[in-house]
Amino acid sequence: MHVLHILNHVLEAGNGIVNVAVDLACLQAQAGCKVGVASAGGGYEKLLMQHGVEHFKLDQTRKPIELIEAARGYRAIVKEFDPNIVHAHMMTGVVLASTLRFQSQYALVSTVHNEFQRSAVLMGLADRVIAVSKAVADSMVRRGIPEQKLRVISNGTLGSPRTCQLKECVPVTLKHPAIVTVAGMYKRKGIAELVAAFAQIAADFPTAHLYLVGDGPDRELFEAQARNTPVSDRIHFERFQPQPQRYLMAADIFVLASHRDPSPLVIPEAREAGCAIVATHVDGIPEALDGGKAGILVPAADSHALAAALTELLNEPPILHAWKDKARQNIERLTATRVHQETLAVYDELAMREDS
Repeated sequence: MHVLHILNHVLEAGNGIVNVAVDLACLQAQAGCKVGVASAGGGYEKLLMQHGVEHFKLDQTRKPIELIEAARGYRAIVKEFDPNIVHAHMMTGVVLASTLRFQSQYALVSTVHNEFQRSAVLMGLADRVIAVSKAVADSMVRRGIPEQKLRVISNGTLGSPRTCQLKECVPVTLKHPAIVTVAGMYKRKGIAELVAAFAQIAADFPTAHLYLVGDGPDRELFEAQARNTPVSDRIHFERFQPQPQRYLMAADIFVLASHRDPSPLVIPEAREAGCAIVATHVDGIPEALDGGKAGILVPAADSHALAAALTELLNEPPILHAWKDKARQNIERLTATRVHQETLAVYDELAMREDS
């Protein structure tokens, strides 16, 4: 089987969409598929090459001249690579692959990650639409995507070819109790509420520290917010880290305070690391936490509820350790290999349809 993945870039920058696509490409190549990735490039090109994945340069900048060039480039890639499956992970890619099929015989698959974006409905142009959680699938149905096109493949990242195995990672040195988040510095990730919650509880737990691992366009805003608290010296902005597991292994509590989050890859990683988890009850987060059995769920955009959950965990060590144990249970399904296998099943389904 020849599989061509299309995405905007392969930057090693913590982008979950890119991470999922890179995992799939590497594991599919290991399984014997001929695999290509078309993108503007980035740090993961070396990893792809090491796994036998061919990378094609394709700039999909959304400007008329660049899109014309992208169309020409895409047609040349398809002619050279001759894919059976084209798998689009972002909106521009699915539009290109759908409108430029012409006489090509490939089947088109898309994966919907950020379904809250208005343009996500364009992912429905594919023959099969993979939703990264049941919450995403339900949302896409409400937006008019035919249910028979949709397949739910929940995100899983354990055992990813991008990351070191947990037993090979060395934890960073943090001050304890350590509260950690690994998230892009975006408003929708709830960073402002997390900083506010920490400021509310900090006086009661004078040795506690907050570590924010990630980067993004709103980082300076959150840094300014932190500076305006009386505990700014205990709030640490760690920027993007290529091995966030090192922070998760050292954490006492992991927090994901997102307002929207279709199926965050960091939840499986935090569970494997044995963090006590506090996360918001939105989108695919409850699914990733077994409906709340593996982590405490709180309302989104509510710093007081977040502060209350943190206070309970920090006040009661037996409760904290109980949630650490719960996080580690039933994580076998959270692997990149399971995602790879379920994705191949979708490809096979389309191949059988073409043969019939």
